[in-house]
Amino acid sequence: MGPGVSIIEATIGESQSGLRLDRALADLFPDISRERLKALILSGHVIPGNTAAALNPSMKVALGETYAVAFPALAAAEATPQDIPLNIVHEDADLIVIDKPAGLVVHPAAGNLDGTLVNALLHHCRGQLSGIGGVARPGIVHRIDKDTSGLLVVAKSDKAHEGLAVQFRDHSIDRLYAAIAYGVPMPAAGTIETWMGRSDADRKKMAVHREGRGKRAMTHYRSIERLYGTTLVECRLETGRTHQVRVHMAHIGHPLIGDQVYGRDRKGFKSILETVGFKRQALHAKRLGFIHPISGETLRFESPLPADMQELLSQLRV
Repeated sequence: MGPGVSIIEATIGESQSGLRLDRALADLFPDISRERLKALILSGHVIPGNTAAALNPSMKVALGETYAVAFPALAAAEATPQDIPLNIVHEDADLIVIDKPAGLVVHPAAGNLDGTLVNALLHHCRGQLSGIGGVARPGIVHRIDKDTSGLLVVAKSDKAHEGLAVQFRDHSIDRLYAAIAYGVPMPAAGTIETWMGRSDADRKKMAVHREGRGKRAMTHYRSIERLYGTTLVECRLETGRTHQVRVHMAHIGHPLIGDQVYGRDRKGFKSILETVGFKRQALHAKRLGFIHPISGETLRFESPLPADMQELLSQLRV
């Protein structure tokens, strides 16, 4: 298919069986938009098994089928390089681990066309980012929300991107979040397992759905410290769905303090949040572990709670 093309194989699992091809691939490649995958299908870049290219995005897929998806070389980046400071935890020839501050958007989109992590990375890496994510998301393997702080890994080479993508699909990435939730979870530790997808009422939000609708989502939580009307919890992700921790904690009746999308400020807490100037959901990606896709080395990184969450904790300790 020409020079510079990266090919990744994807196998249809139980949760994708019976879906449209473009939807199934969007499930298997969660950080690549369905529209881009549809365009790849229509342009002959998706090949089932050893047969001719699949050109119909609406064709149904079956369990066990294997598709080779060819990602063309990256075109000129739509985002412009910007000299934005980065907190770099680790960097080598193939990947970079960033400790993202709250308020920084990961990649350009409507309403945030610049000033993003991608703009900063384009400046720092000077063109050395994987092209698999497309021109708007070079190097981006996974995301964390704008107002969530903490660790994420970015691919600098296509081979690293492919290897990391497999680990994310296999749920073998070690991801641990710290959160401050309203109330006292009972039991103090447990597993939340649901199906998640876009909300019917608001497509910008995620929601818990009936079994078989959306994608399976699993979060293991553990209470760390009782606070005033709240609890410091750790959440380990078995899967990595959009807004997963926020949706799951709200689902069991313990939304995160400061989360205006999946919860609301409870009586008596508004003044506390205003006192410390806390204007986001209390969520921090504190640990990230994975196998280096090139060297095979086991890597694990830890990020301390940022100053705003530390200050909020000090106000909530009684």
